[in-house]
Formats: sequence, structure tokens, C-alpha cells
Amino acid sequence: MNRSDPPPILQSEAAASGTTSSLPRGRVLLLFMVMLVTAAGNTAMQSVMPSIGTALKVQDFWISLAYTWSALLWMICAPMWARRSDKRGRKAMMGIGLLGFISSFSLCGLALYLGLHGWISGLATLLVFALFRSLYGWFGSAAPPAVQAYVASRTSREQRTQALSLISSSFGLGTVLGPALAPLLIFPALGLVSPFIAFALIALVVLIALRTRLPDDTPAFAGKGDVMAAPFSANSDSRARRNDAHGDEELPGEVAKLSWRDPRLRPWLIAGLTGGHAQAAVMGIVGFLVLDRLGLRGDPTAGAGPTGLVLMAGALATLLAQWGLIPLLQLGPRASCLWGMVLACVGVGLLSVAGDLHTITMGLALASMGFGLFRPGFTAGASLAVSRAEQGQSAGIVASVNGAAYIVAPAVGVWLYGHSPWIGFGVIELLCITVIVLGFKGMTSDDSLIETRRI
Repeated sequence: MNRSDPPPILQSEAAASGTTSSLPRGRVLLLFMVMLVTAAGNTAMQSVMPSIGTALKVQDFWISLAYTWSALLWMICAPMWARRSDKRGRKAMMGIGLLGFISSFSLCGLALYLGLHGWISGLATLLVFALFRSLYGWFGSAAPPAVQAYVASRTSREQRTQALSLISSSFGLGTVLGPALAPLLIFPALGLVSPFIAFALIALVVLIALRTRLPDDTPAFAGKGDVMAAPFSANSDSRARRNDAHGDEELPGEVAKLSWRDPRLRPWLIAGLTGGHAQAAVMGIVGFLVLDRLGLRGDPTAGAGPTGLVLMAGALATLLAQWGLIPLLQLGPRASCLWGMVLACVGVGLLSVAGDLHTITMGLALASMGFGLFRPGFTAGASLAVSRAEQGQSAGIVASVNGAAYIVAPAVGVWLYGHSPWIGFGVIELLCITVIVLGFKGMTSDDSLIETRRI
């Protein structure tokens, strides 16, 4: 493996100080694929579920509510898996996450197939779907914090926003591929549930590659004094470290449990939860908005294509924000959050009045670009607020916050939209404005975050 010219955003703190240590490109690709396949599968599901719900003759609200239990489990389990990854290693947790995704998608596809073919009622189909979907919230939540902590523990403070943006962009690329591939993966034998089976098989291939190609990284903790971390361990940068007087190099076994109420994290978590609810509500509404504004309720199968197109445009805008704007403009966490919410406000306003496919697409693209700036900003802010030894716990809390936004927001957003589109979109705008106000009042400035003692 040629390590002479590593990507800057993947260099470790050692590289920043003059060495050439970095994550090999092959391992970066594996980490990227772990995130990408789950994102692609979930957005493919999101593009077909409004049509499946219409075919099952189930109200929109109940379709959105079917995700709730899974999101609740995600919020509860993500910090648990993150703490476990500090002891068992990131690779093991990534494998558990992929197994959760594979089992959930396979069984959800089976349940929906039985419902669409009249073997079970629409209500029973949704209940079984919700049960199997919960496997993703329970076990699938193990992978993202493990990948995030793996990368965060190997990047310097100055590079972390861009490094975490790269990881977020794997989700972004997945959200492009998912809606784009979903209509192409609908085969006559399986119908609208075909994408579920297809992405479960793709995830199985990624799991095999992860097991065979990524070195085992089970942590091996040493005593106090000069420490040479085991190669590829959770906290390794392949060089000796000394415990200093500031306590930023604590061994993982000595780190206290990180609290959600920690004042260093509080403003970032509140912003992440508020902005996350706005994004979750938009994504819950958009599929049904396409069916309504384009008059496709009578032909559910025809709705998968336009919905996929709109979601793909939103995902491309997210990629533009994370791969283009953040590195080009050198945006720090606070700036990313604030500018992201301003763009999201504009996009949601346009989406609320959109009456054709072009305007809907433009509205979601602007909103998604805003959320694409906001999410890595909030993630990096929470990461920079704590020490390197606390990165695993911080990653788990961030993943939990991301899951918490999807517990009620999609269902409540769709319910409000069903009563009055103006109320639904008005609440989303209010959430975005709240983040802007919180950002100005409570978030630490970008310069102060970078100048905080190094970890």
C-alpha cells in the first residue's frame, strides 16, 4: 500500500506534526462502504414506502409511525454500542451493525411481500414491518459510531470537521444511489419489495469484505507511562504517548462516562436534536407530497420514480455541501450549522408552495444542502468539544441524537401535513429558526474550538 501521499483529511495528528501515518486507502474504502450501503438501502426504502403504503390502503401517518420503534431503539442502543466498541474494537461493532441491517431488510421485505399479495392484512403487515425494522435500530446502530470513532481518533483537531464530513458524505452518496437504484431494482417477481432484498445482498458482500480485509482492532490497554498502542486498535496512532498533566491522554479504561448534560456538549446536542427533527419531518413528508402534488395517489407504482428523483436531487445537494462547500469555504462547526439552517429555511419555504416536480425538486435540494452543512457541523462541534479519549462516547451520543430525531418527527410531520400543509411546513421553519438562535447564543466559536487544548 502506497502511503507516501495520503488524503489530507485522513492524516492523523502524527501526520500533522510531520510523520506519514495515515489510514490506508483500502481501509478507508471499507469504512466508506459500511456507511454507504446502509444509507443507500434506507433511502431506497424511503422512496418506495409511500407507494407501498398506498397499495396497502394504509393512511400516511401509520406508514411514518412504523419507523418509530426502530428510531427509539437506535437512540437507546447507539451509546451502548459505542462504549462497547472501546472494549471490543470498532471492527466487531461494524460487523454487528451490518448483520442488523441485513436481517432487518430481509425480514421487512418478506413482511411487505406477504401484505402486498394479500396473505396478511395491511395493519398486520405494518405491525410485522415495525417489529423487523426494529432490528436495524437495535443492532444496526452499532456501525455508525464505530466508524465515526475510528476516524475521529485518527485525525487532528483542525482536520476533524473535514474528516467527519467525509464520513457523512458516504451517507450522502448512499442517499443518491438508493433512490436512483430503487426503481431499477423493482423486478416483476418481487415488485415494490425488490430493493429490500437487493440491498440486503449488497450488505452481505460488504460484511464479508469487512471480516476478511479489515485487520482485527480489539483494544489492548497498557499501564501508565509511555504507551505504544497496539496496531489498528481503537486509539492507536502507531507512536508512543505520555500521559500529560492536563489529562487529555487518559487510557480508555480510565475515562468517566460522558453525560448528555455535559456543558461542553449541551449546545451542540440541543442544536442537533432540534435541527434533526426539522430534517426528519421534511424527509417524512416529501414522499407523500410528491404523490399529492403530482396526482399519483391512484397509481402507487408510478410514484416510486418521481419520489426517487426528488430524493436523489436532495442527496446530490447534500454531497455538494459536504464535499464542496465545507472544504472550499473552510467552514468550521458553528459556521456550518448556522449557514446550513439559513439554507434549510429557504428550501423548506419553497417546498411548501411547490406544485410541480421541478419546484419540489428545487425546494428539497436547497433544504438538503442546508441540512448537509448543518449535520457535519453539529457532529464535528460535539467531537471537538471533548477529549480524544472520549471520542467513542461522543460518537455514540451523536448517533443517539440522530436516531432520536426520527422517533416522532416523521410521523408528527406527516400528521400535521395531513391536517394542513401550512401548519406542517410552518413548524419545520420554526425548528430551523430555533437552531439559528441557539447557534448565535450558545455555540462556541470556531476559533475557540480549534484553540482549545489539543488532544
